[in-house]
Amino acid sequence: MILIGLDPGLGTTGWGVIAAEGNRLSHVANGQVKTDSAMPLPARLAALHDALGALFELHRPQAAAVEEVFVNMNPQSTLKLGQARGVVLLAAARHGLDVGEYAPSVVKKAVVGTGGADKTQVHAMVARLLPGTKIAGPDAADALAVAITHAHHLATARRLG
Repeated sequence: MILIGLDPGLGTTGWGVIAAEGNRLSHVANGQVKTDSAMPLPARLAALHDALGALFELHRPQAAAVEEVFVNMNPQSTLKLGQARGVVLLAAARHGLDVGEYAPSVVKKAVVGTGGADKTQVHAMVARLLPGTKIAGPDAADALAVAITHAHHLATARRLG
C-alpha cells in the first residue's frame, strides 16, 4: 500500500510517501511544498492545492495521513495553519483518499516512543526507520513520521480486525 503523510503549513507543507508491505516500510519520495509569502492568501491556498493534486497524481497513494493542528500562542498563525490544513484535507478528499488524522504527540510516540520528542529525535528515528532516505527538510521528516504512524495504525487495525 502506498501512503502519503502530510505536515500542513501555509509557508511550507511537508509531504512523504512510503510503501507499506505488511510490517515492512520503504521510502518512495518526500519533499516540501512552499508558497510565496508575497502572494495573497487565496492564491497561496490555491497554489498549495494544485501542488498537492500534482503529488497525488504522480505517486497515486491509496491513503493519506495528516497531522492535526496544534494551537500556538499567535491566533493569526493558528488560523493560517488551519486554513492550510483545510486545503490539505480537501485535496486528499477530492482524490478519493481515506485520511487518518494524528495529533503531534501521537506521531512522536509512534515513531520515537515518547509524545514529548523534539524535531531532532523525530528526524533521527525517521532516518533509522527508512534507511538511506535523503530527507528534504524538517517538514518532510514530520510528514514521513505521519505516514509511518498511519502505516502502524493500519497494520494494527488489520491484526485486530
